[in-house]
Amino acid sequence: MHKEFLMGNAAIARGAVAAGLNLVSGYPGTPSTEVLETTAKVNDGSIYVEWSVNEKAALELGAGAAYSGARSMVTMKQVGLNVASDPLMSLAYIGVKGGMVILVADDPGPISSQTEQDTRHFASFSKLPCFDPSSVQEAYDMIQEAFEYSEKYHTPVLFRPTTRVCHGYASIEVKDKEEYKVNKPEGFVKDSSKWVIFPRLSYNAHIHIEERNVELSQVFSDYKRNIITETGDKGCRRGIATHGISYTYVMEALRGKNAPRVFKVSTPFPFPEQAAVKFLEGLDEVLCIEELDPIIERELTYICGKYHLNTKILGKLTHHVKTAGENTCASVAVNIADFMGWEKPAAAETEAPPALPVRPPVLCAGCPHRASFFAVKEAMKGKKSVFCGDIGCYTLGNAMPLDMVDTCLCMGAGVNITQGIGKIEPDTNCFAFVGDSTFFASAITGAVNAVYNQADMTLVVLDNSTTAMTGHQPHPGTGRTMMGEVVEKVSIQEVLKGVGVKTVETVNPLELNKAIDTVKRVSAEKGVKAIVFKSPCAVLIKGNKPAVIDSAKCTSCKKCIKTLGCPGIVFRDGSVTIENSLCTGCGLCSQVCPFGAIGGGEDAE
Repeated sequence: MHKEFLMGNAAIARGAVAAGLNLVSGYPGTPSTEVLETTAKVNDGSIYVEWSVNEKAALELGAGAAYSGARSMVTMKQVGLNVASDPLMSLAYIGVKGGMVILVADDPGPISSQTEQDTRHFASFSKLPCFDPSSVQEAYDMIQEAFEYSEKYHTPVLFRPTTRVCHGYASIEVKDKEEYKVNKPEGFVKDSSKWVIFPRLSYNAHIHIEERNVELSQVFSDYKRNIITETGDKGCRRGIATHGISYTYVMEALRGKNAPRVFKVSTPFPFPEQAAVKFLEGLDEVLCIEELDPIIERELTYICGKYHLNTKILGKLTHHVKTAGENTCASVAVNIADFMGWEKPAAAETEAPPALPVRPPVLCAGCPHRASFFAVKEAMKGKKSVFCGDIGCYTLGNAMPLDMVDTCLCMGAGVNITQGIGKIEPDTNCFAFVGDSTFFASAITGAVNAVYNQADMTLVVLDNSTTAMTGHQPHPGTGRTMMGEVVEKVSIQEVLKGVGVKTVETVNPLELNKAIDTVKRVSAEKGVKAIVFKSPCAVLIKGNKPAVIDSAKCTSCKKCIKTLGCPGIVFRDGSVTIENSLCTGCGLCSQVCPFGAIGGGEDAE
């Protein structure tokens, strides 16, 4: 063993590798992304690593490997589990041979997600064991234990860190390579009575799962990470139940105090019932401090009723803890002070930070998506139109002055939403924007639906040849894999033609007039048609020289600022100015200026 300073996601990856990982697949999404990427970095070639087209594909791939005796891991964020839920629910019944860990990172806050969805619900819904680490060290150790439980009980298990565990850093003990487990898969052994999910098999599996989870509840009651801590005052008749990163906050708040009994729940499902009974005995009141939903609070309330325990359970349901958002050291300290009748901790005195400029989320300077949105906006000026957006960089098209995202629900949904609007309002020009990665993830089925059901819409694919918002991961349109192989690209245009879209045109959005003319012409056609705006992500290419403004021609009309909203153009000291540190010389602003006052860019010497 030796010490290393690691990010939580890196610790999870390293723990999985030490556990004998054979295959990892996933779909990028904050806060889970670095788990797969770290595995790829430390891979000695013995592990197959894949960014799949979506979470469902990733989970099914991981299942196939585990059927063959491999140890597999699948990574995603909490909303991604919704996409993977169909195979997940059936896999829970079929089970696995090799160890299989499904890592689903939750995002309290939410900091970068559509919802505050709590994966612990999915554990009880799917009837799968769930592990909930509270620190970077525990994440490293616990994922190795998760593989052991998975393999022992022939079931996939959920591993559910939250943002502050995923992105926290700590100096932790890790294994030397000589200590790693080496797992050699046996290979797939045909047995249709086990691997084919007939109704009779599901009935028997359901019986087995319920029996197994009763057993696991007992086993988890003795699991060393479900901890009951007597922190000082053994006569105290109050207790605190908590989990995950909140456990760290609780112990920080109790440091140095003659404090109550603490119960740390590391396996929210199956709930460690006997450990909970032991914790509750002799207590009058328990405060449950948890993030997202009141899972522990409900379980303890149920157990009190089942065992006739006269303990009052407090938490989110009783509004003693806030019902949404992240916990912090400060918020937990206040919750505990209120519960214990202690004086509330004084707010830490810190020097006031300097006032920051207002910086709303915005597309990068030089981002081709800005040109794409602007081209559609110009083309449809004065026409009744609706613009359905999607999850990714293109969500930022909603910001002013572009204002080009009327709806955004979840990944791929815009393609079908625009069809629904069009069926009700056939006089509306319906547009659906998707990115290239999103197209492969979940928009293809929407395109098929549109063609088959005779929708009248324009599908706009913003193809910047990467998965930009999560860190430039590859996808089938990029021609490279996570294993470093150069492979044949899957053509978005050919896919669209293959599913029946008759008109598919590709244009560089930075050629503005051509792009506007393309939108006018294509959108005027009836039925389903598509425009692929193709231009590389501005972050990944070497830009041209920055644009320059001819002060003799510039009238300070600010049209370039008011219509594009590019952070590379600012109004400073009474004149329009190019921010050279940001400008990529894309040339879009020079095409918008009515006075020809902006030049430079790729034409600059």
